Amino acid sequence: MEREVNLDHLFIDRTLVQSQTETKTGKNSAKAMEKELVTCSLQEKEKTAIDRSQIFQIPQRKDLDTKVIVVLGKAGMGKSILIQKICQDWSNGEFSQFEFVFWFDCKQISLPEKQYSLKELLLEFFVKPQEGSKEIFEYMLQNPDKILLIFDGFKGLHDHENFSRCSASQPEKDLCSIKELLSGLIQKKMLNGCTLLFTARPKDKLYQYVSKVDKTIEIVGFSPQQRELYITKYFEESLYCDSALKLIKECEYLFSHCYSPVMCRFVCFLCETVLEMGENSLPSTLTEVFLKFFKQKIMFMQTDATTTQNQESLATLARVAWCLGEKHQSTMKSDLIPSKEVKEFALKYGFFLPFALPRRSDSEEEEFGSTFSDFVIQNFLCALHLLLAEELKDKNLTKYLSFLSKKKKPYNWLDLMPRFLAGLMFLQDDPSFCSLSNEDEKQSTKKQKTLLKYIRRLQINTLCPERLLELLCCVYETQNNYLLQHVALRLEPELSFLGIVLTPPDVHVLHSVLKRSRKEFSLDLRNSSIDMQGLQALVSLRNVTSFRASLSDTVRLWKSLEQTKDYELLKASTEKFVLDPFKAKTMKDIRDLSDLVEMQEKMMNCVQEASGCTSYEIPAIRNLRKLEFA
Repeated sequence: MEREVNLDHLFIDRTLVQSQTETKTGKNSAKAMEKELVTCSLQEKEKTAIDRSQIFQIPQRKDLDTKVIVVLGKAGMGKSILIQKICQDWSNGEFSQFEFVFWFDCKQISLPEKQYSLKELLLEFFVKPQEGSKEIFEYMLQNPDKILLIFDGFKGLHDHENFSRCSASQPEKDLCSIKELLSGLIQKKMLNGCTLLFTARPKDKLYQYVSKVDKTIEIVGFSPQQRELYITKYFEESLYCDSALKLIKECEYLFSHCYSPVMCRFVCFLCETVLEMGENSLPSTLTEVFLKFFKQKIMFMQTDATTTQNQESLATLARVAWCLGEKHQSTMKSDLIPSKEVKEFALKYGFFLPFALPRRSDSEEEEFGSTFSDFVIQNFLCALHLLLAEELKDKNLTKYLSFLSKKKKPYNWLDLMPRFLAGLMFLQDDPSFCSLSNEDEKQSTKKQKTLLKYIRRLQINTLCPERLLELLCCVYETQNNYLLQHVALRLEPELSFLGIVLTPPDVHVLHSVLKRSRKEFSLDLRNSSIDMQGLQALVSLRNVTSFRASLSDTVRLWKSLEQTKDYELLKASTEKFVLDPFKAKTMKDIRDLSDLVEMQEKMMNCVQEASGCTSYEIPAIRNLRKLEFA
């Protein structure tokens, strides 16, 4: 069984939170800000690590209008746990500027048929005072600056492309959908002066509906040192404490995925299972991790009599996951689950979590909803459905891999699903897969051939950087040597990931594929949010002959190499670095350029110590011919 581990304090205190204050207003600026989010958030801005106590501090803001704060983070980064921690801190006396704090899970309150008045939402559904609710609500209307409203998971507002404007004549009393209520709060028709806190994924379209954001905060995940600390805390009372960390770090791909706290938890769970079974190796891909996770959950103490029933229930649950996922949903009313057996199966194994739907009065019959326990679970089940669905022909499977079509939008909401789908196609003869499905071997071979044929015909050099990265990640999940080599040999010599966020797993995959190629590559890694370890790994490849990266990231890497006395890599990386032409857009760019020049003197000392040479000039400085000020 999975051990309960209280990691909340570690999760928040050790996760880097970056902050930026926004003051842009108006339609055009909102559109521009949305464009920034598409290439992901804050990488061009100056980043500042902040403490939780600073979240609601907005400098130079003195007016009494509604304040809007946005917390960005990929799925699984810990946005919801941060919100829980804020609420806990408030209950312990912190954030005393707020007398009322209301926390709403968007996916649980935004079922399409539900309507609320503001008073019902706050004082009936969220918390119900035993007496005096009318007086309390009146006090809140008169003191909105003492109210914090938290809406966790903007993606949970279904169909937010059609976000409604609040048209209620008495918005505090009239019944509205949750989207209309939220619109009224944003438009300052309700509780003007309160503080609104949203959590969202970087690509959610929040900025189309919130024209002014006072502060943007980004949760960026664990550093390698924080991953080690998390794993150590997870196993600190276990017999496998030392061996678990060593085993996970040896599997570099899985360790890279541990930058995401939720992935780190899954990897730790599987590692614990593997060690308890006396094995000494972990799966090599994320698909295998979750295949074994499902097998461990379902097959534990399973009898032959229940095997078929469980396979059928899993297939039905996978269909439910897909039907909801197509609509960008993860929640449904419990009475809409296809059968009692499927509902019990999903709840028993922890794939669904139940919750009570809000009631308008005590006499109203209580209703329940169910939500997938984790976004990764739903992504995996969607991929499983596409593989098992009899109505889907083999040749149609490839359209669900998001790199294969220029016209159709990729399944961004189910961003892991294409990778799981590609991985499962090559794991259908794996014992773990066979225990979850009764699909015959001929079908699995046909699907593999379909994918091989499609990728062979794919014009890889025409793919945009984002689709190319998705292709590499999908192919990596197959662990098929032919496909990996095929893709590696067809990469363009000049690869630009300008403005494309490169997570640690992305960097691992890119490094692995480049290493297979005999070509020489030039990389553009500017504004990719690549971490220092990833930058070092790519720069150290012999067939990477030149690179561009953010100046601050590059100088940080060089300072690290200098401290560790890795002078050989330091010299090699300075010779590969390209700066010309350089465009300074902010004062930060000027400071970064100054840091680079200061690095010149340190480099002279390093080279002299390493080779005895008395003079050395960083080629990027020597060759800088054009400096442009935006």
